[in-house]
Amino acid sequence: MAVNLDKEAYYRRIKRLYGNWKKGEDEFGKVDAIVVSVGVDEEIVYAKSTAIQTWLFGYELTDTIMVFCDTKIIFLASKKKVDFLKQVAVTKGNENANGVPPITLLTREKNESNKANFDKMIEAIRGSKEGKVVGVFSKDKFPGEYMKSWNDTITAEGLEKVDISAVVAYTMAVKEDGELGLMKKAAAITSEVYSKFFKERVMEIVDADEKVRHSKLAESVEKAIEEKKYLGGADPSTVEMCYPPIIQSGGNYSLKFSVVSDKNHMHFGAITCAMGIRYKSYCSNLVRTLMVDPPQEMQDNYNFLLQVEEELLKELKHGVKICDAYNAVLEYMKKEKSELVAKLTKNLGFAMGIEFREGSLVLNSKNQYKLKKGMVLSISLGFADLVNKEAKKDEQKKYALFIGDTIQINEEDAATILTPVKKKIKNVGIFLKNDDEEDEEEDGDDAEELLGKGARSAALLADRTRLLGKNEMTAEEKRRAHQKELANHLNEEAKRRLTEQKGEQQIQKARKSNVSYKNVSQMPREKDIREMKIFIDKKYETVVMPVFGIATPFHIATIKNISMSVEGDYTYLRINFFVPGSSLGRQEGNIFPNPDATFVKEITYRASNLKAPGDTSVPSTNLQNAFRIIKEVQKRYKTREAEEKEKEGIVKQDSLVINLNRSNPKLKDLYIRPNIAQKRMQGSLEAHTNGFRFTSVRGDKVDILYNNIKHAIFQPCDGEMIIVLHFHLKNAIMFGKRRHTDVQFYTEVGEITTDLGKHQHMHDRDDLYAEQMEREMRHKLKSAFKNFIEKVETLTKEQLEFEVPFRDLGFQGAPYRSTCLLQPTSGSLVNTTEWPPFVVTLDEVELVHFERVQFHLKNFDVVIVYKDYSKKVTMINAVPVNSLDPIKEWLNSCDIKYTEGVQSLNWTKIMKTIVDDPEGFFEQGGWSFLDPESEGSGAEEDSESEMEDETFNPSASEEEEEEEDSDEDYSSETEDSNYSASVGSEEESGKDWDELEEEARRADKESHYEDEDTSAINNSSKKRKVRPSASSSVPSKKKRRS
Repeated sequence: MAVNLDKEAYYRRIKRLYGNWKKGEDEFGKVDAIVVSVGVDEEIVYAKSTAIQTWLFGYELTDTIMVFCDTKIIFLASKKKVDFLKQVAVTKGNENANGVPPITLLTREKNESNKANFDKMIEAIRGSKEGKVVGVFSKDKFPGEYMKSWNDTITAEGLEKVDISAVVAYTMAVKEDGELGLMKKAAAITSEVYSKFFKERVMEIVDADEKVRHSKLAESVEKAIEEKKYLGGADPSTVEMCYPPIIQSGGNYSLKFSVVSDKNHMHFGAITCAMGIRYKSYCSNLVRTLMVDPPQEMQDNYNFLLQVEEELLKELKHGVKICDAYNAVLEYMKKEKSELVAKLTKNLGFAMGIEFREGSLVLNSKNQYKLKKGMVLSISLGFADLVNKEAKKDEQKKYALFIGDTIQINEEDAATILTPVKKKIKNVGIFLKNDDEEDEEEDGDDAEELLGKGARSAALLADRTRLLGKNEMTAEEKRRAHQKELANHLNEEAKRRLTEQKGEQQIQKARKSNVSYKNVSQMPREKDIREMKIFIDKKYETVVMPVFGIATPFHIATIKNISMSVEGDYTYLRINFFVPGSSLGRQEGNIFPNPDATFVKEITYRASNLKAPGDTSVPSTNLQNAFRIIKEVQKRYKTREAEEKEKEGIVKQDSLVINLNRSNPKLKDLYIRPNIAQKRMQGSLEAHTNGFRFTSVRGDKVDILYNNIKHAIFQPCDGEMIIVLHFHLKNAIMFGKRRHTDVQFYTEVGEITTDLGKHQHMHDRDDLYAEQMEREMRHKLKSAFKNFIEKVETLTKEQLEFEVPFRDLGFQGAPYRSTCLLQPTSGSLVNTTEWPPFVVTLDEVELVHFERVQFHLKNFDVVIVYKDYSKKVTMINAVPVNSLDPIKEWLNSCDIKYTEGVQSLNWTKIMKTIVDDPEGFFEQGGWSFLDPESEGSGAEEDSESEMEDETFNPSASEEEEEEEDSDEDYSSETEDSNYSASVGSEEESGKDWDELEEEARRADKESHYEDEDTSAINNSSKKRKVRPSASSSVPSKKKRRS
């Protein structure tokens, strides 16, 4: 048969329907039979009659009458539908059919009145129980003669009708696992369309300042569900909108799902969006409010709305009455913000399934129905008619906040959200920069009204130029003022922190004392010891040497190095020991347990290379063997010590709680860095209850717990050859015999190496195909990684949030040996594509200093000083000078103090000085020694002159005219400045540099600028008349550079 019917589902559900009917609760107790009649009406989208058909059979059956009696079921339908229903009518050999009344199928006669069939059904109703009352869905009224004649027949028979919509809805409200799966998929598609299409489109509209009508935007959302890329792999034919998307803004809000998007233009304020998508007949719903530059009061109200939703989710549990949950939320609001209770929507949601809105299961104060595990609700809460006190325009004065999700009721836990679209302020707020452009436009309009048409363009141009310079100056002043505040706060905070740490002396690590033998009985009784030869005890890692005729043990740890040499007839073995004063290496402790003891620094042994008569071997053989074995034991000891040192300080992690659910978020075919073994190996990364587990193809396991992750960074493959998930850990973990604080999982997205010998052509089909395949691969990998991240964030309830680097804010730099792209994230500065990775946590940064900032240099260095002054500063070398302003802007926005200077400083000495005497350091001004503005008034005057220069913006033609003249100006300027400096230095040698510079500036202001102006005027007039020859007084470029 072409169309299959899920028989198992039908039997399960019909048993549930009859089971509830036999219990006789509410309206079920009043009816003797149930009648469901479905006609043809394309305008009806949701009806209880069609919903129960879909629930039982998986399809809508038009022009079909179903009569459910106590002992039998009768279906009257067309021939094709009867053939379809025969799948459940024939119950032979089917165990699940036990307990289900037998089905009688009647074929509808098209041309006749169907009186015979109607009589059979009426007879069955009369024979069911008392045969007087029929349960119907009173709201469902289908047009057409067929339905009219059937309804007339029931009326003529005098049968009483009782509406059973509510009790049938309650029966269908508890969803089976298959139904929940479909609703979860519907919710996931809704989330995808909202996140990937609607939100992105709104961002584009706001960014481009477009004028788009609400209705047009709603239409574009409806068209988006026809594209597979937004449907998460679902077939577009199975997806439809539950209702036309509702988009509202600009003061006109109605927080209902029965309204339609109006034709007004979208206003950049509070933008509410409600959309629901239906997948295979099952509905979902999502409501969000996007806010453009929201004032603080709006943000506070929105955050409170989120808290109200959280409270509602906690209340919605199995066995709780709907009215009780509603009243509990209302009580919470009265305690926290009673003034918003009147603004709250009348109901907080409704049950949802095949029908979008179940009218009998609405979340309000009167509903007595109890919630059950497996129910799916659409919750929607909002505050209407809120007043924006900071509003200037009418459209901004009133606003509404509206949020909603599709949720699933659990037994004991709070309800689960099936639409995990982020809704915190940082996710729904669109924050723009200052409205400088709007001010410019307004001023421009005023100028047009005041001036004549001929002068408009010139006046506007001059006005805009002046405004631009003014705004730039204001931005620079703001940055400087902010940095000044940060400097004051920085010194105070650092002083307080160091004062608290005072007295905590760094404990120096004492050198490990190794005892060879605890008592004499452990000394070996070997023949070599009795014969006064060197003996190596491998068990106790000890070298027993004869010293003045006494066998003396030395632990291998006391031996620094050994050397052997042959001179003539003798072999010499020299053994050097560790003693106080000798260099012990960077990682060793410099303190000996008892430094006042007498130490042996070195011992040299000599043995003959000549074999004496009667000897079995050459005497020097013992020294050669001793040299070889000591080296072996020393190597083994050092390897073991190195492993112990790696494990030292490792914080014991909790055990990973394995989630046996197969639907765990999982990524396959990933490489791990650093490598577990020498060769890199692929494996899979799986998210469990409290952490990740990476399992290689060889079976190696690496566990990373969520609570040990300081930064989780997702580096997309845009402009990169690999796509990366990077974890920067709080405490190091051990694998591959080493400790690691940075672990990353990546996969390659293209060919990292290119064959240069291969002949390439821009129209080569193979190359074009390969590029197309790589683009598709990048898109697939990006989608897979994003999907994994979203699932993990949902699993951890957003306790673990992945940071994505802002590539636009990135800058080149060399933190290690090679140059790489360093990119800021919301909480760090990172480079994860090169190895070793570079991760700096912004919260740990005290200040950032720029070194070698000079006009004639192309690069400068960045020094990052941490709040923990005992930690070594981080250096980033070779940063291009054109990145200086963007870096300053970024640091300023992150509330991080920055300074700059022309010299490279010795940071090891600076940090040691601060740690040794913090009080003295802060008494002398603290970190202000790095700030050039702290040098005195000269610097301030200099900055003012710079600001004046910035405001002067010559036109392109003037720049061309002054190109050659500027050479003369600069040469005369340097001569004047040199002359004034020399005069000052001869006459007043006692003055310091600041005073001399100040005098030079004053002299420049009085004499030099006037000369410069007159010379510039003269030169420009000369230039218009005659072009100067090569032998003129203007120096050539070569001369200038020299």
